[in-house]
Amino acid sequence: MSSVYLWCGLSFYAISVLLWLAVLSSNQVSVAYPMLSIGYVIAVIFSFLLRGEAIPLVRLVGIAVICLGVVLISRT
Repeated sequence: MSSVYLWCGLSFYAISVLLWLAVLSSNQVSVAYPMLSIGYVIAVIFSFLLRGEAIPLVRLVGIAVICLGVVLISRT
């Protein structure tokens, strides 16, 4: 219970819950929830930039489909 990493992780989780509740109070769930999929795109970008991981064509197509879906949902 004295681990700094534990308390930092719990603090960040609490902040994310509060932010998520704020987002849900001002947006529809059907719009806000798909926006979370942008996290997958960010993870791939950071893995490429920070760890030098390869991004195969199939994964790039998947990322494009995710981005297209988020754009379509945000426009409705």
